[in-house]
Amino acid sequence: MPHIDLGNDQPGIRSLFFYRPETAAPLCDLVEVLLRGPSTLERWERELIATRVSGLNECRYCTTTHAAYACEQAPAQTGLDLVRSDVIAVPASVGADILAAPLSAKLRALLAVAEAVQKSGKAVTPELVEAARAQGATDLELHDTVLIAAAFCMYNRYVDGLATVAPEDPANYTARAALQAEHGYLPVVEAALAHQAGRD
Repeated sequence: MPHIDLGNDQPGIRSLFFYRPETAAPLCDLVEVLLRGPSTLERWERELIATRVSGLNECRYCTTTHAAYACEQAPAQTGLDLVRSDVIAVPASVGADILAAPLSAKLRALLAVAEAVQKSGKAVTPELVEAARAQGATDLELHDTVLIAAAFCMYNRYVDGLATVAPEDPANYTARAALQAEHGYLPVVEAALAHQAGRD
């Protein structure tokens, strides 16, 4: 049960967006740029970075949500389809399951950078950066990996710090993943503003 009365029945971070659309807009703008904007990293790869950090932070809602988004957008050859049901149904195993998939050496190196950020920004060592560069990671990809990881530490703490609800049914996440893949992160802001207008 949430720590405060959010005035809506939305799950996870959506409930917080509906509660305070003024903060939803910049938070959604940031995640739209980071996870869906132009990049040499595929959308599913960036979703996977968000998933891994959320899993390490033990944020059930964000881990399950972004695992579903990554699986929805990943091509079959990534192997994520092989772990799709386990990753979404059992988010606690997301780290082991996703890392067992046949991911590229570059993505693994970037995930290692993200894992370090989750511990502390100062845990990102020159060796981790050079290892990612050696696998072909660019400066922009390193920048965005660090920012995705840092941002999701904030999102995870926002979601869990107010004790938002994480649905148990995996279908909740897979259904939303299909919509998100098509429309992105910004429509929730419009929905939150409409909800707020209905309350006023």
